[in-house]
Amino acid sequence: MSRGNTPQEQDEPLLAVRNLAVSFSREHQVVEAVRGVSFEIRRGQIVAIVGESGSGKSVTARSLVGLAGDNAAVRAQALSFDGIDLRVLGSRQWRSVRGGRIGFVLQDAMGSLDPLRSIAAEVAEPLREHRTVERGHVEEEVVRLLAEVGIPQPRTRLRQYSHQLSGGLRQRALIASALAARPDLLIADEPTTALDMTVQKQVLALLRERTADGTAMLLISHDLAVVAELADHVYVMRGGVFVEQGTTRTVLDAPRHTYTRQLLAAASALGAHGSGTPAPSASASATPVSVSLPPDPAVPADPAPVVLAARGLVKTYHLPGRQRLTAVDDVSFVVRAGETVGLVGESGSGKTTVGRMLMGLVAPDAGEVRVDGVGWNTLDRAARRATRRRVQMIYQDPLGSFDPRYTAHQILAEPLRVSSMSSADRAKRVRELLEHVGLGREVLPERARALSGGQRQRLAIARALAPEPEVIVCDEPVSALDVSIQAQVLEVFRDVQARLGVAYVFISHHLGVVHYLSHRVVVLHRGRVVEQGAAEQVFGAPRHPYTQALLAAVPQLETTF
Repeated sequence: MSRGNTPQEQDEPLLAVRNLAVSFSREHQVVEAVRGVSFEIRRGQIVAIVGESGSGKSVTARSLVGLAGDNAAVRAQALSFDGIDLRVLGSRQWRSVRGGRIGFVLQDAMGSLDPLRSIAAEVAEPLREHRTVERGHVEEEVVRLLAEVGIPQPRTRLRQYSHQLSGGLRQRALIASALAARPDLLIADEPTTALDMTVQKQVLALLRERTADGTAMLLISHDLAVVAELADHVYVMRGGVFVEQGTTRTVLDAPRHTYTRQLLAAASALGAHGSGTPAPSASASATPVSVSLPPDPAVPADPAPVVLAARGLVKTYHLPGRQRLTAVDDVSFVVRAGETVGLVGESGSGKTTVGRMLMGLVAPDAGEVRVDGVGWNTLDRAARRATRRRVQMIYQDPLGSFDPRYTAHQILAEPLRVSSMSSADRAKRVRELLEHVGLGREVLPERARALSGGQRQRLAIARALAPEPEVIVCDEPVSALDVSIQAQVLEVFRDVQARLGVAYVFISHHLGVVHYLSHRVVVLHRGRVVEQGAAEQVFGAPRHPYTQALLAAVPQLETTF
């Protein structure tokens, strides 16, 4: 719905930012997160900020809506939205702007949604707060919004809570809430990170449709293919400053800055099907990992022993209104020592539920999971504890899996305490784990919430590697990482596998990453296995129409660089 702006209003910037600087005070020192950035966004325009984790992208976005944090100092020569000086707004004035005039999709859906409120209440709040629809039509509008962002069975999902949804469904609910009041400006911080390719395609089309109606958009993303598809103008951010800017085609086709070229090289290496070797990390603080591996994992000639086996797994959940959802239906596959099995499918297909059953965290209604030939259901408490050291998990939501009271050092040291290592050896092991995932020692005294999304994800990977397990179940372990750090971490995964023989179950919607890492691939659709086989066969000659649709939906990064 057009807001009927005059030509003069359309020519003026809706959002104007000049010389924005954001700093944080931490233990008697000041950290300059953003240093003098300037940009404008006009109605109907999509502006993207790209850069690695910790570059200042999210801090910039949060500063625009008064959410930089209590210990943040925000300064700017100009920070205006549609003639409103955002620098002087109080909490009451922000309530009338935030959510109604400016929508915000946060990076962490689990942390953004209230665990005590249903999805219906979350999406309905901006509708009621800003009175965009009549009271009697609120529920129907919520159902329409949930369907618009690709949530299946939207009326059933109304009564569910955030913890009952998969990561992709939570992200879609968050997008629906941000779009509910039809804001003039949408700030989207990694809006498609948790979405599978088919749903991502639908959501991108929805965002383009909204901007065609005059909505402006600030897109924060590390996915350059998404940026290429959506954005009109791109700012490349590193170390709190913009190092390059220009129209999307100019930046992608003729990048001037070395850092931009490194980002594009890394993104191209992890392209549509993930063929090719990842480029080195563009991060100056990351520790490069030197490995000598083939570009694609080769299936061993002699089958290795089975270390993890799923046999006929079934899991059904009871939903509001006496409805039942069969999340997993007769799923079977094996994982052999030293191999990677990729588990792919759209959000809600049952991937995460299967992963939790492999870990023994969720009991199947039928079927069994066997670790080294022994079923989880046959183990007593002590045996389960011992077995769990051999099967570790990297969770989709790293923040939710950490004790909020723990520092990064405590998070990494905790799984080492049950070993016979000395305190000096434990300290050395912690430093090695940091180096594996490209984190500096400066993160050790920080709590997880103080770290960026990408830093938290790398910390989760390091923690899973700490006890040197036989199998690691990886649930979207690189989804929050920018492309340069993705490339480095994927090399770490393969290096660890080559040296230690660890096996992975790699759950991801990023088909390029799955293709790059996996020996074999299992494709799930609505809880059932529709296709499985060698990675080259599944990606090169998919047989099932659903697999073909997944591959066709992958966004392409096309550049002349």
